[in-house]
Amino acid sequence: MDPAEVKALGERVRNEVAKAIVGQAGTVDLLLIALFARGHVLLEGPPGTAKTFLAQCFAHSLKLDFGRIQFTPDLMPADIVGTNMFNFQTSEFTLTRGPVFCELLLADEINRTPPKTQAALLEAMQERRVTLDGKSHALSDRFMVVATQNPIEQQGTYPLPEAQLDRFLFKQVLAYPSRDEERRIVAAYGMQSGQPDPAAAGIAPVADAKALAAAAAAVASVRFTDELVDYVLDLVRATRESAELQYGASPRGAAQLALAARARAALDGRDYAIPDDVKALALPALRHRVILSPAAEIEGRRAEEVIADLVELAAAPR
Repeated sequence: MDPAEVKALGERVRNEVAKAIVGQAGTVDLLLIALFARGHVLLEGPPGTAKTFLAQCFAHSLKLDFGRIQFTPDLMPADIVGTNMFNFQTSEFTLTRGPVFCELLLADEINRTPPKTQAALLEAMQERRVTLDGKSHALSDRFMVVATQNPIEQQGTYPLPEAQLDRFLFKQVLAYPSRDEERRIVAAYGMQSGQPDPAAAGIAPVADAKALAAAAAAVASVRFTDELVDYVLDLVRATRESAELQYGASPRGAAQLALAARARAALDGRDYAIPDDVKALALPALRHRVILSPAAEIEGRRAEEVIADLVELAAAPR
């Protein structure tokens, strides 16, 4: 598959999701980039902003095996990865697979469960496998986590551990829709009861496993020059040197930003990345990997503002 075909695939996915989701085109693009870059996405926003429905529509448009976990304070790690159950008829242990054995896992309200249970996803997200009783079980090559969380200020939420946040390629913050968008939502769904269904909304699969594998191969072949590598490094290392940040982004973040820039280039129909690919993805790729310094917090600064300033200051290659 060449980049022009990847671009066409992306357009088809956007058009299908738009049949049910009003707005959020930028979020769909991030989901596509994450899928082709083998990354994961964290969606943050207030309840009722279609985070769950968006993930369902995206999975349906690509015919991905969909799994869902509703995170609650009493959720246990075994509820995520599964467990070995003893079969009294055969006198053997049988693997009971948890919902993590799928292609797209929706981790709904992930910050409403304690860190011990949140950490059950770490191995799955990083290595696409889980270990039960000392035995490893492989997950799908296309395994992807789309996690949703409510703003940390809301009651009953737990902050995600830094080690887990670093496993997410992107953190996208969803705001309330504009008045015009909200009017379209009310007009479309104001007479429906219950959770909308992607199939009922007319969303049809537009790609199969073979097409997704070909698109991922096309992304891997996108040219990324040495100058762009240095640009990514300058940007990421600047987060560690900024006086406004107590902790900066990790080397994993730098590598994932470069891979995501390749995916964005392919979705734009190019076989080469440009500095604008890095600039466009710097905020969602880095905002969750940095921690403000106490002085910056007192001044009312936000991590997004600091990252935007660093992007402006970093010299982009010509």
